[in-house]
Amino acid sequence: MNTFEQNLEKYAELAVKVGINVQPGQTLVINAPLTAVEFVRIVARKAYEAGAKNVHVEWNDEKLARIKYDLAPDEAFKEFPMWKAKGFEEMAENGAGFMSIISPDPDLLKGVDPKRIATFNKTAGLALQKYREYVLSDHVSWTVIGVPSKEWAAKVFPKLPEEEQIAKLWEAIFKVSRVDVEDPIQAWKEHNENLLKKVNYLNEKKYKKLHYKAKGTDLTIELPEEHVWLGGASKNQKGIIFNANIPTEEVFTMPFKHGVNGVVRSTKPLNYSGNLIENFSLTFKDGRIVDFTAEKGYDILKTLIETDEGSHYLGEVALVPYDSPISQTNILFYNTLYDENASCHLAIGSAYNSCLENGANLSKEELEKKGANQSITHVDFMIGSRDLDIDGETKDGKLEPIFRQGNWAF
Repeated sequence: MNTFEQNLEKYAELAVKVGINVQPGQTLVINAPLTAVEFVRIVARKAYEAGAKNVHVEWNDEKLARIKYDLAPDEAFKEFPMWKAKGFEEMAENGAGFMSIISPDPDLLKGVDPKRIATFNKTAGLALQKYREYVLSDHVSWTVIGVPSKEWAAKVFPKLPEEEQIAKLWEAIFKVSRVDVEDPIQAWKEHNENLLKKVNYLNEKKYKKLHYKAKGTDLTIELPEEHVWLGGASKNQKGIIFNANIPTEEVFTMPFKHGVNGVVRSTKPLNYSGNLIENFSLTFKDGRIVDFTAEKGYDILKTLIETDEGSHYLGEVALVPYDSPISQTNILFYNTLYDENASCHLAIGSAYNSCLENGANLSKEELEKKGANQSITHVDFMIGSRDLDIDGETKDGKLEPIFRQGNWAF
């Protein structure tokens, strides 16, 4: 049995060697909250030991963000430090790797005017658009990992004594990230190979449509003719393998922008900009969201959908078995990084260019022509359940089972 300190070292090494796969002479950029300072220091040490030239850390503080939302004037949310956006662009152009460490408070912005949140999200999205293109096209290596915060742990384990909550969340994160095994790096190699088998099967099939059926869901998603399924490890433009999410259980591609029709219902709460959206449904016609409902967070969902024109459409379709290791924990993490890997999901907003053949080298106009949605946002929401069935439609109109009762059917 590993000690907590041993698991923390393994987790940091996993982030550096599997998440980013830091190369000699490479710069590592870490976006991290103040609550993760001790972990960031371990990651920095591991990165330098792996040959990193420089580790640049961008710190953030959620409590300061809340103070700003409560007290700053409206015009403050229409500004973004362009020196920061340009810095990210420059580091991406020079081959840096980007690690985002999340440690959220799921209720951080509860009660904040949704219009303020929407204004800032749009301002930041526009400022960071070029940098995001580097990420969405896998031009650079990037990864997202989680570190517990007191508020997050309390939300996930409200019935536990306060002094036990963070330790319990750490335990869960170590487990679903495969850190609690003897050799996490080897475990991830095997896991990536298993995901690749699903990816290869779906890429060979080249289904033209996916048909979703479940309680509250009756949806058809057309796929672009040149779509590509991905999952597990990715390759940046230099051919370096990395894992964008730790953990990950999904295989994914992009939908044809104008080929989504029907209704889909969420199966887990969506934490968006410090607010929870619960029990919501979206109705699509020719790809566009034409109606929506939500038992909780309706106004927040409305601001998300109205971020820009592209946020009225889908950018990702992802398949995750109901019996995935994360789902089997029976833990609702209130965070998309984890919850999306316990459930099939879709994403509102921008598509990943890498989900099209030669997509990383196509212009915006070429991507649009081939059916790739473009937006300044990309937000995953969960739709998987025990009763979800998914069929793939072949080019000759034949339906073949992909999922039955929430799990792989092949």
